[in-house]
Amino acid sequence: MKIIVKNPMAEEVQEMKQQPIWEKEVSIFPWHYDDQEACLILEGEVTVKTKTESVSFKAGDLVIFPKGLDCTWDIKSPVRKHYKFG
Repeated sequence: MKIIVKNPMAEEVQEMKQQPIWEKEVSIFPWHYDDQEACLILEGEVTVKTKTESVSFKAGDLVIFPKGLDCTWDIKSPVRKHYKFG
């Protein structure tokens, strides 16, 4: 299970701007994805660690987390993101 981080295309940005926003302060916490999640990072810097990889992303990135992923979020600066499950 790989986490995908990419520069979003204009259409992807427009679609993600229609989605809800999630915010979180600097923190470290475990997380499990019951469904695939796509998110557009608006602010912040995060490193997500799994058993096999460590992935960092920041404002402007589009990140896709696969269904079934277990990971630990390490929020290095407060994060705001649009998110969409499914």
